Amino acid sequence: MRAGVIRNPRSHAYRRGRAPADPPDALIATPSSPEELLADLERFWREGVDLLVIDGGDGTVREVLSALSSAYAVPPLLAVLPSGKTNILALDLALPRGWTAAEAARAAGRGRMAVRAPLEVRNASAAKQGFVFGAAGFVSAISRSQGLHAAGVFHEGVVALGVVAAVGSLMVGGRGSTLGEGEHLTLRIDEGEAQSGLRLATLATTLERLPFGMRPFGPPRPGLKLLDVDAPPKRLAAALGRLVRGDGDAWLAARGYRRRTARRIDLALTGPYVLDGETYPAGEVTLTEGPKLRFVIP
Repeated sequence: MRAGVIRNPRSHAYRRGRAPADPPDALIATPSSPEELLADLERFWREGVDLLVIDGGDGTVREVLSALSSAYAVPPLLAVLPSGKTNILALDLALPRGWTAAEAARAAGRGRMAVRAPLEVRNASAAKQGFVFGAAGFVSAISRSQGLHAAGVFHEGVVALGVVAAVGSLMVGGRGSTLGEGEHLTLRIDEGEAQSGLRLATLATTLERLPFGMRPFGPPRPGLKLLDVDAPPKRLAAALGRLVRGDGDAWLAARGYRRRTARRIDLALTGPYVLDGETYPAGEVTLTEGPKLRFVIP
């Protein structure tokens, strides 16, 4: 098996002095632009790389997965090294911090793998593949969470904040906060009718496991999952426990907290949205489940 490593040398781990440990015959690339990334992936394909190691944080994973189909007709086996400030896919796959490309190659040789499908977000100009989408108050909450990096909060801590940040910000700011006023959007699930209104937060993921056992999307399961919360929120304090535990669907739905599983979600957004920590401009977007990919696990 030939390994190729796409590495972000500016990721959190390497800026703190980690030394990489790669298979002796691995191809190594450190692209600094989308064009360089695509060229490196095409070179890996030509040279027979069938284990693609992504060494970086959530943003690096998002960019590699988004470009992968342009270089590979059939996706290679993938491995993720959790070296970024946030590594939510690595958490879902239960990957250890400090895992190396050499260790991933050995695990691949033992046939250790799990299947995950990314979330594909398509707008008028492009499609991106990631794992956590958020709109409305989630965008403001993610922006606030960036300050945690400066305070030394990384990995599960900042990811957990991101998933529940819209609710947490309201708890701190109070019902009358700007965040609580919500953002207007229009949402359509599968072939259902479009629904418009003010939302506190609209979140989607294809992950099965979130930090600290949180279950805002309900019980762990594959597929495209949605949490859609009206603004202003009702019975917020009482809802929070149910959102974290993953239960109380009927109680939550009656008060404007809706969990759904979908094949396709169409959104018309009046404000920006976030995919795996990156902010994109307002507009119309379509969310679907991306291709099933094989990831090496320990």
